[in-house]
Amino acid sequence: MIQIELQHLSKTYRIPERTEGTLPRLRSLYHPAYTEKQAVRDLSFSIDQGECVAFLGANGAGKSTTIKMLTGIMAPTGGSVRVCGKDPFRNRLENAAQIGVVFGQKTQLWWDIPVIETFRLLKSIYQIPTETYNRNLTHFRELLELDAFLDQPARKLSLGQRVRADLAASLLHEPPVLFLDEPTIGLDVAVKQKIYHFLRELHQRQHTTILLTSHDMNDLESLCERLIILEQGQLLFDDAIDRIFDAYPEGTTLEEIVIGLFNRRSHV
Repeated sequence: MIQIELQHLSKTYRIPERTEGTLPRLRSLYHPAYTEKQAVRDLSFSIDQGECVAFLGANGAGKSTTIKMLTGIMAPTGGSVRVCGKDPFRNRLENAAQIGVVFGQKTQLWWDIPVIETFRLLKSIYQIPTETYNRNLTHFRELLELDAFLDQPARKLSLGQRVRADLAASLLHEPPVLFLDEPTIGLDVAVKQKIYHFLRELHQRQHTTILLTSHDMNDLESLCERLIILEQGQLLFDDAIDRIFDAYPEGTTLEEIVIGLFNRRSHV
């Protein structure tokens, strides 16, 4: 069953042009000029229920913009997007109940209250049954080692602690789809391994559909079954990771393969 579907998706930003001098600046107040930047162009792909997909591309390739459209944060300029059969922007409340989201450089935790209080607020917001909440919290406390900081406010957490708490917060309501945008950025190797171990266990136990962006390409090899690569807002590559390795000599890393794909495209 298709759980995520994009058809000819596009997103164009209007950026105000900067002007120099007093008179041009005054004129721009009444007649502003804009430059258009197309962040996503004619993007189409689908993801089936239970797939774990690595979503890669250079900075500015359109990954984060695409995830913002998938999560309902941003409306597309053209094309269509469906998550669990619904338009995420037009059905934001329904979509929020079906997805979990972690942005590595942002947090959904309330800044000045203990982490456990954020979890209790989310239980109320998502109307999570007490039995489900207690079961999931117990499981996440063990796998993500949350006990050491559950009673601390988010502002006092280290980056690694905050990301682990964000992962738990995004999954308390058992969403069928999880979007992860650079969840391990800035983390040390030990914390990264804990997070990838947790995601592997989650995927195996609950068959959660996962779309994951990351620069840690070789770590994705053991987690993801499929690789989608964007370049300048367009689809560059989409295939199963196992088939990718079949086409390269034994011992080639995923990072080397991705770099080769970009280099091959740049010479076309």
